[in-house]
Amino acid sequence: MGKATGFIEFDRKTEEYRSVKVRIQDYNEIFSATHDTSHLQTQGSRCMDCGVPFCQSDNGCPVDNLIPEWNDLVYNNKWKEALVRLHKTNNFPEFTGRVCPAPCEGSCVLGMNNPAVTIKNIEMGIVDRGFDEGWVSPYSVEYRTGKKIAIVGSGPAGLAAADELNKVGHNVSVFEREDRIGGLLMYGIPNMKLGKDIVDRRVNLLQESGIKFITNVNVGKDITTSKLQDDFDAIIFTTGATSARDLTVDGRDAKGVYLAMEYLTNNTKSLLDSGQPDQSELSAKGKDVIVIGGGDTGTDCIGTAIRQGAKSVVNFELMEKPPIERADNNPWPLWPLIFRVDYGHAEANEVFGQDPRQYSLMTKSFIKDENGNLTGIKTVNVGFNDGKLIEIGGSEKIWNTQLALLSMGFVSPEHYLSDDANIDLDDRGNYNAPYGNYSTSEHGIFAAGDCRRGQSLVVWAIHEGRAVANKVNSFLSK
Repeated sequence: MGKATGFIEFDRKTEEYRSVKVRIQDYNEIFSATHDTSHLQTQGSRCMDCGVPFCQSDNGCPVDNLIPEWNDLVYNNKWKEALVRLHKTNNFPEFTGRVCPAPCEGSCVLGMNNPAVTIKNIEMGIVDRGFDEGWVSPYSVEYRTGKKIAIVGSGPAGLAAADELNKVGHNVSVFEREDRIGGLLMYGIPNMKLGKDIVDRRVNLLQESGIKFITNVNVGKDITTSKLQDDFDAIIFTTGATSARDLTVDGRDAKGVYLAMEYLTNNTKSLLDSGQPDQSELSAKGKDVIVIGGGDTGTDCIGTAIRQGAKSVVNFELMEKPPIERADNNPWPLWPLIFRVDYGHAEANEVFGQDPRQYSLMTKSFIKDENGNLTGIKTVNVGFNDGKLIEIGGSEKIWNTQLALLSMGFVSPEHYLSDDANIDLDDRGNYNAPYGNYSTSEHGIFAAGDCRRGQSLVVWAIHEGRAVANKVNSFLSK
C-alpha cells in the first residue's frame, strides 16, 4: 500500500498543533484550521505493503479500520473514496481522529524499527475534507421496521448504536440526563481537544437521519426502566463509567478538592452557556493547582487550568517516569509504554518553564486552614519492590495548593440505573453483559461501552456500540 519505497524515502512528520503561545489564549481546538493535502499524501505513502497489517489487529484498531486501504487512496489523491472506506468501519472518524491515542500506530509494522505511519493525522484529514467538500450528509432511511429502541446514554457507544440501528430502519430514541447530547464527547473532553461544534455537527446529522434525542431525562430517576420496557421493543444501556475513583486520605473534605470530571464539566458548560470560562470556586484562576493522576483526563485538567489563569500547575504521578524507548518487556506490537509529551504538558512547560509531572509520589493527606479551605498537600516518595509499593523514609513534602483535581480514573458506572432495571453486575461493578453478546440478565436489555467493559477508549466505545446494534437487530428479527 502507498508508495513502494515511501517508508524509505520519507520520515514521519506529524501535523503541528497551533503554537502554544497562541492556543493557550483561547479554548479553540489545538489543531491547525487546515490540513496540508500534499503533506498527508506524502505521509500516506509511507504505509508499506506489509502483508499482515497489524494496525488492524487485536493490538491495533478496535473498529478494524481499513487503514492500509485509505492510506493508499490518500496517497493516490482519491479522497472521496478514502472517506467511504473510513466510514465503512468507523461512524465518527472526526472524533477518533482528534481524541484517540492511536493504538493502530503503536502496532504499525513500520514501527518495528522506524517511526510509525501518521495514521491518526491522515484519518482526521480524510473526514475533515469530507465535511468541507459536502461529502458527508444525513443517511436516508427508505424503510421503517416499526420496532422501537431506547438507548440510555448519548456518548460514543450510544451514538454508534443509534446510527447503526437507524440505518436498518428501526425507530431509535436516545435518552440523555445532561442538557446536551454527546456524553463524554460533550462534557468529558474539553473544547480545545474536541470542539463542541464538531460534536453538534454529527449529532445534527443523526437527528436529520431520523434519530430522536431526549435531553434532561435521567432514566432510573426521572423515568423508570419498566416504563421504557412498556414503550420500547429493546433497551440499550450505554451510560459510561461515571463513578470516579476517589482518594480517601485525611483532609479529603477540604474545600478545594474536586473530581477532575466535575472540574472539566463545569468549565465546558460555562463556555457553552455564556462564552466565558468557569468563574466559580472550581476555577483555577490565580491558584496553585495540583492534578493528582495522569492520563488524558489529567492532561486536560492541566490545559484547562492554564487557560483559566492558574498561578502554577503540578501533576502528581504515582508510577515512575516511563522510559524514552520500549522496555524489553514491552515489545512491538503491544502499546508502547513510553514517555510522551501531550498538549497540556507542552503548554505547562512553555508557561511555567518545566514539565508539570512529578513521578513516584503518593498523596498522604490534604491540609486545610481553620475555615476548611485547602492550603496544601502532604506527599511521600515511593518505589516498588517485587510489585509492592514502598514508601521512602524522610521524603515527605508539603506542596502549597488551593485547588486539587483528582484524575485517577473511573471504577464503574453509577448503580442507580442497574438497581432500577434489576440487572446483574460483574465482579468489578460493571453491567454484566458478556462481550460479543451484550445481553444483560434482564430480557430485552443490552449494555455496551464503558458501563459494560470499564473505563476505556472512545474507539472501543464505538466498536461496542456497533456490535451491540448488530445483536439488538438480530434480537428484534426473531
